This record gives sequence, structure tokens and C-alpha cells, in this order.
Amino acid sequence: MENIGNIIILNGAPRSGKTSIAKSIQNNFEGVWMNLGVDQMMKMTPDAYQPSIGLRPGGERPDLEPVIERLYIVLYESIASFSRAGLNIVVDVGHHDGYSNSLGILKKCALILKEFPVYFIGVRCPIEEIMERRRMTWNMGYTSEGEIPKPVQLWQKLVHKPGIYDLEVDTSILSPEDCANLIKLRIKHGPLPTSFKEIRKL
Repeated sequence: MENIGNIIILNGAPRSGKTSIAKSIQNNFEGVWMNLGVDQMMKMTPDAYQPSIGLRPGGERPDLEPVIERLYIVLYESIASFSRAGLNIVVDVGHHDGYSNSLGILKKCALILKEFPVYFIGVRCPIEEIMERRRMTWNMGYTSEGEIPKPVQLWQKLVHKPGIYDLEVDTSILSPEDCANLIKLRIKHGPLPTSFKEIRKL
């Protein structure tokens, strides 16, 4: 395919800094960069099916899982459509397979983008920093026993499996602009992305 847009997928736990990196990419990269991802999908989803693709790991809502899988498929088919139209896409998501049963969503999404240039970026952040950001943003912190809530622990454990990326960034030591610049250099100077090709083989 000719004149297809680049695709950057930012994968990480909630409050890891994906949205800020996506905004920096939109504001500073050349060309038109559209932003799709978990926040946009949640806004479009009826209340009865929330938290949409933001469903946290733990298998708490098996009734929602068939819908979640379809929403991911539609999201990635939309990404393909934007790229096919020559528009660049930055996507912020939190992929995990911590459902009541394995859904293999990441591999299915990688198969949809088989013919497209996809840079899969791991957005990492230590759990202590995640907790501080949750406290500052949502006024939600440790349990009454002083423990990290189990869902937060599960996000940290499962969001980076299998951990195959074209690039990883740590937002506890890098600003959103620094992260975006590293991604820009990766795209400009190569090598070509291979993460989704490896994930398709799993």
C-alpha cells in the first residue's frame, strides 16, 4: 500500500502518561496525527457497557468481555482505515489478557494491522509513581491497610505481557516531550518496527 499513515500504539497502565505523550506527538510531529484509544472508545460506549475497553484486569465483568473484544476489533479496524487514508495515528491503550478467560485480543489486533507500519511502544512507570498520580488526579491512593489496591497491582503485572515492543519509555524519568522525541527518532532512523510481527506468531 502506498501513502499509508504511520501508527504509534502507546501501551501502558492507567496514569502511566500515555495521554500526555499522545498529545505531544499530535502537537509536535509533522503531518496530521489523529488520536484514538481508550478514552475515545469509553466516551462512545453506553453506560451499560462501561468501562468499555478500559475494563481492568481481574475477570470482574465476564458479561462485558464479548463486547470488549468487539470494541477492540472495531478500534483496530478504524486505525487501519485512518492509516489507509494517509493519516497518521497515535493510539493510547492498556492491553491485558486478565479476563475471566483468555481472549487473545492483542494478537487479534496485530493481525488486523498485518499490512501496516505499527510502532508498539511500552509506556512504563513504577507503581509508586502510579500511586502518587492516582492520588493527585483522582484522590485515590492506598487501601485503609496501607496496601496498593489489587487492580493497580494487576495492571502493573499484566499490561506489559508479553512485553514485546519496538521501544520502551519510562515516564518517571522522561517528560512527555522526551518520550515523543525518542519515538520520533525511532521512526526516522529505524530500524523498521517488528513487534506486531512477533506478536502475530505467538
